[in-house]
Amino acid sequence: MSAPQYYPDYLELDKILDAQHPVSYMEGNEPAHDEMLFIIIHQAYELWFKQILFEVDSIIGIMSKGSINDNSPHLQTITHRINRINTILRLLVQQMDVMETMTPMDFLDFRDLLRPASGFQSWQFKLLEAKLGLKYEQRFGKQYYTSVLKPEYTKLIKDAEASPSLLELINTWLERFPLFNQAEKWEGFETEHELTDEDAFIKTYRDKLKESLAESELDNLKAFDSFIGFDNTESSSEEVNLLSPKARKAALFIMIYRGYPMLQLPFQILQSLLDTDNLMSSWRYRHINMVRKTIGHRVGTGGSTGKVYLKGAADAHFIFREVAQLTSFLIERKHLPKLPAKIEETLGFRPFTNA
Repeated sequence: MSAPQYYPDYLELDKILDAQHPVSYMEGNEPAHDEMLFIIIHQAYELWFKQILFEVDSIIGIMSKGSINDNSPHLQTITHRINRINTILRLLVQQMDVMETMTPMDFLDFRDLLRPASGFQSWQFKLLEAKLGLKYEQRFGKQYYTSVLKPEYTKLIKDAEASPSLLELINTWLERFPLFNQAEKWEGFETEHELTDEDAFIKTYRDKLKESLAESELDNLKAFDSFIGFDNTESSSEEVNLLSPKARKAALFIMIYRGYPMLQLPFQILQSLLDTDNLMSSWRYRHINMVRKTIGHRVGTGGSTGKVYLKGAADAHFIFREVAQLTSFLIERKHLPKLPAKIEETLGFRPFTNA
């Protein structure tokens, strides 16, 4: 029988509650009341980052096991845990309200005592970005993003960048989408393209998209061709594409036919990933506004450019942007290509029959 657990011991509260040591209260300094708030808020952030990393690692673990059985609880578990991450991220955004009760003068009472400590040194947040799928090439200020970290933390981040990220595993999962290469199930599909063409559906959808565009929107058709892989011209963009054309086609199909039962969970996963990106962006922009209000144009305590760096990172660090791009290529439901009976049967629940 295990020993009884007591609340303070189980939570190791003696360690947690004795982990706040304001520098301004040390001998020779003038005590700054708001430094305690500053410490506790940042400790809470790091604890929540730890939990988010725990959830991300569990999702990566599930998605790394060969092929996911879409008829098992795996997809539901993945969706549930991404939604938990998003709930935590909402909490982190709201936590800025507490931080903003500290006025600029309150912060100046102890700010200079913090150098060179800075939120830029949060290795857990950088590790989280890497595990989600942010690559070195995408980082704003990549030349110095690990320069302020201890070597052991830099190694953790570099190892994560070299390992399969959540985005890369999502790509593998989407590439398994089986319907486009099953010509026999597409019999009866109304199209001007050969049914034996694996892209018959995508080409038909493109025709519908073209019909839906105003003359001023025709550039969107070129963007669709590039996005879906029909345009082989080299892109001048410096953005790194991590979803393959095959995965993008599957994601588009899931997005537009999400009403079918078998596509509900895949759609929820894609939608939840967009929420993750948006919430991380919201947190960054709240941080920017807080920094602007608190220190204006001054440099950060860690030597970064402060607001300028935060704004650059917020603009550049969209991880699931290729999923977000899908909304540019949606058409009205009434104009969607009608799916043939065998495809509809595959995507629906099987009728219940008595044994």
